[in-house]
Amino acid sequence: MRYTHVDVFTGRPYSGNSLAVFPEAQGLTGERMLSITRELRHFESVFLTRDPARPRTHRARVFDLAGELDFAGHPLLGAAGVLHDLHAPGAPDAADGGSADRVTWTLRLRSRRVEAVTRRIGPRRYEGVLDQGPARFTRHPYGPDGATRAAIASWFSLDADDLDPALPPETVSTGLRYLVVPVRGDALARARVATPLDAPLARLGAAYAYLLDVTAMEGRHWTNDGLLEDTATGSGAGCAAAYLRRHGRLGDGERAVLRQGRFTGRPSEMTISAHGHGTHVRMVKVGGGVVIVGEGRLAELP
Repeated sequence: MRYTHVDVFTGRPYSGNSLAVFPEAQGLTGERMLSITRELRHFESVFLTRDPARPRTHRARVFDLAGELDFAGHPLLGAAGVLHDLHAPGAPDAADGGSADRVTWTLRLRSRRVEAVTRRIGPRRYEGVLDQGPARFTRHPYGPDGATRAAIASWFSLDADDLDPALPPETVSTGLRYLVVPVRGDALARARVATPLDAPLARLGAAYAYLLDVTAMEGRHWTNDGLLEDTATGSGAGCAAAYLRRHGRLGDGERAVLRQGRFTGRPSEMTISAHGHGTHVRMVKVGGGVVIVGEGRLAELP
């Protein structure tokens, strides 16, 4: 079974967030997909199956090292870039009025469907934009009082004063539920996960956490055990975009660049935008570069 190795949210190879894309994964069980993901040890892998009845539509199953995800950003953008490289025609497409340099892909996850638009910008280099849909802001039983803020800060080896006093921690979802934690000064550089996050995040209606320096427009995200830091988190960036729009730090439809990965040695850039007002953010988009690094073939399946 063949796969493509890509780097996402970057314009050059060996930076950004790496990914294995399996463009023809029909016949694989979820158990096999998880075994392959653990073997390759990218942060995530994505497995695609073409829908024969719908052009440019694929079923997508995304796995990290623990299991299948309902949604993810960089795997879907990377998958769209690989599909463009493999299947986009070399001449204008009369069927959709587009061209080989700009293609829309529909990706069906187990719980939802999303669209990604890719554009060829050079040999085996693409830019993609993923429409993450509307944002949801979760109401949780704890307000942004001093004790709660201090507790949240302590989860990341920080003090309450390291959190941005003008912006509250808040749980947001564009597919996955993130607690967005605004920080200031050098707190982003000093942050470390100090305690397992699953239980405390669940009490705030979140599954993951995304630290955000609004002034520098830079973020960080770790696995909940703190053992692995993500290079670029597309789902978290979408939540950050919705959060910034809700709190008036991002204009309606304004595009901005969010950086991540500096502390992993793989700098990444994600373009973000959000449309709507207040808690009614109806559309969130996250984009970035996709670079094809290499191709491989599994000689044996698990």
